[in-house]
Parts: sequence; C-alpha cells; structure tokens
Amino acid sequence: MFYKKFVPITLLGRTLMIIFIPIVTLVLITSLIFYQTSWNIISKRLTQSVVADINVIVKLIDQNLQDKAFLIATQDFKMKLNYEKNKYLNPLSFRTQRGILSKRLRQALEELDKPFLYDLSNLDKGAKIAIQLNDDLLIINVDKDRIYSESAFVFLLWMIFSSLILLILSYFFMKGQIRPLQRLAIIAETFGRGLDAPELKESGAFEIRQTTSAFNKMRTRIKRFLKQRTDMLAGVSHDLRTPLTRMKLQLSLMNNNKDKNELEKDIDEMTAMLNSYVSFVKGETPDHIEEIKFSDFLKDIFNNIKNKNEDKDIKLKIKKDTTSSGRPLQLKRSIVNLIENAIRYSDKIEIFLDKDDENIILIISDNGPGIPKDKYEDVFKPFFTLDPSRNNLKGESGLGMTIARDIIRSHGGDIKLSQSLNAGLKILINLPI
Repeated sequence: MFYKKFVPITLLGRTLMIIFIPIVTLVLITSLIFYQTSWNIISKRLTQSVVADINVIVKLIDQNLQDKAFLIATQDFKMKLNYEKNKYLNPLSFRTQRGILSKRLRQALEELDKPFLYDLSNLDKGAKIAIQLNDDLLIINVDKDRIYSESAFVFLLWMIFSSLILLILSYFFMKGQIRPLQRLAIIAETFGRGLDAPELKESGAFEIRQTTSAFNKMRTRIKRFLKQRTDMLAGVSHDLRTPLTRMKLQLSLMNNNKDKNELEKDIDEMTAMLNSYVSFVKGETPDHIEEIKFSDFLKDIFNNIKNKNEDKDIKLKIKKDTTSSGRPLQLKRSIVNLIENAIRYSDKIEIFLDKDDENIILIISDNGPGIPKDKYEDVFKPFFTLDPSRNNLKGESGLGMTIARDIIRSHGGDIKLSQSLNAGLKILINLPI
C-alpha cells in the first residue's frame, strides 16, 4: 500500500503518530468550528458596533455639527476623521479583502445606504473606511481594537501550543516505555550470536515485564539444554576411551593375523569418531570473545593450510577487509574444517572475502564432485555421510559440517551451499559485522 511509505518503521514513531494525528485532527476541527461560529459572531458584533458609531457621526455632519462629530469620534469612538469636500470615492485607493471580517463589515456598512469603500490590508494601523456624503468624502480610520479581537486567535494559538506540549510529553514518556524493548532486542541479538548475554532486568509496563520474564526463562532453558547436551556427549566420549585403551593393549599382545588387523582398523575408526565427538564438544565450549581483523585472520589460516597442501591450487582473494568480534578459536575450527573438506575432494580451491552493509561474506569454492542439491541440508545433520564406505575408511563421523554450521550460527551467521563456477561446491558464509 502507498501509505506505508509515510508510516514510521519504529515503534516510537508509530506511537507518536497515533497520538499526533488525533490531536491535529482535533485542533483542525475545533479551529474550523470556531472560525465558522464564534469568530463569525464576534466579527458581526464588532462591525455592527463600529458602523453604528459611524452612523452617529454621519448624522452629526448632516446637521452641520462637524466639530462635535470630530470630537466624539476621537474621544469616544477611537476613530480619526478626515472630511474632504468636492471629492469622490476612488476604488484604486482601496484593496478588496476576503474573509469573515471583511464580509461582516461590508454587510454592516450597507445598512448606511450610502456609497462606501474600505481597506483592511493594514489592520495594525486600523481599518480605513470611506463614505460618500453627497459631493464630499468622509474618510474614517477605525482603531484596530474596535474591529478586531486578538483574544480569539490567542485561544487558537494556545490550543496549538498545548498540543505541542502534550506531544513532547508523550515523546519522553513513550521513549521511557520503549527503552526496555530496545534493551531486550540488544540482549536477544547478543544471545542469538552465541555470546554470553546477561539476564535482563524487568522494567517498564506490565506487558513488557512479561516479555522480559519470558525471555529470561527461555534463555535459562536453552543454556541448561546446551550444557546437558555437551556434558552428556563429553561423558560418553570419555567413558568410551577407557575400553578402547584396554582393547588396544589386548591387541598388542595378539599375534599378527588377519583378524587382528581388522580389529585394529575398527578401533582406529572408533578412536577417530571419538576425536570428532570431542571436537564437537569443544565447539560447544565458549572461548574468549576478541576483536577479529578478518584479512589477517584468513591469511593466517591460508598460510598454514597452504604449507600442508603444497600440491593443491589454493588461492585467497580479499576484496574488502573488515573487523568484527567473535571467538577466534571456534571460527578458525569451523573455517579450517570447511577448507579441509574442499581440499579432500578437489585440487583447486578459492577463498574469497568481502562485505556489505550488514554482513561479512566468506566464500569457499572448489572444483570437486560437489554435492547433489537435494542433499544440501542433509550434510549438516549429525552423523550424515554421503558415502558411508568411503568415510568409514577415513575415520569420519559425519559431524564436521554440523560443527562448522553450529559455530557460524552461534556467531549470528549462517552457511549456504550451491554449485561453484567450476561445477564443484560453493560454500557461502555470512557473519554479522
């Protein structure tokens, strides 16, 4: 809808709009009603009073009592008279006016039944009225107070001023009510990025306190669940190491034969699986949050991997550098895992660093066999493997991609898979700045 362009996006802006629009509507309606009724009546009475005094002056002049007329006009009627003989009305000397005051003055002057003109263009100096008396011209300058009431407009100004005061008070009041919601958003974002977010203090209106309390309870449950999962996996991994160690000792005492070799392979596979479980547990254990300069961070990872894989074509391209905060050990574990997966199944790997207004963009692409599109989401499931026989020989458990995505998501980002330009796999990592 077109009107959405004019609606503020913030809750504070929308709340003020909800308050401001009725106030403006009320002022406009009140002003319109006042203009059509009260100001109309006031103007009519003032102009009739002025014209009644002018009628007295005209009658005195008709009775050749000009001196008395001038004296009464000056002392009692707040008028200045100028009587010019043998002169006629000149329309060019007077400006036509509009409005209720002009309309009411014209209606009142028509009751004199004499030719007239008037000028209200410079009301601060008074109203100028000219009346034709036979061959003579009577020019009257009426004091502003006689024909114009400022109290009416003072009333309108007071309404506008009081509305602005109410709007300002509403702004500060609503800002105080919205502040707890802003804190809740910041803490939720921090907690969503896997950072150690403190418990939020309950404040504000009853509904906001309810929301804060629900968030604190949710935060506690999630932390408890993550700790239970981590402790359980760590305990299982630790308990299995003891029987594996005993099995290795027993095998060392056995004679070399085919059965012994097969058992050793099984034990090595189980050991590798346990190591991957331990790696997963380490990913769940938070390390210190530090400021990370991603160009230096990736160069360090690139150099280490390049030295170990000199036979591979590995390239690093940095378009835009940026700095953000995070857990460097966890991020390094995740990125190294993804790059090593690419190295395992391809011989040409490209690493690309960029950024936009909100995210750090990291792309890892290769020329390997890739992954079927219908398996893009499955590879992130724990213990899922595309080729069980091949992975078992390599001692893999299917937790590598799971660990990598959990770490990225714990930093508020995400991983997406697609086909690379070389028909291999393209891994797109987004991390918030």
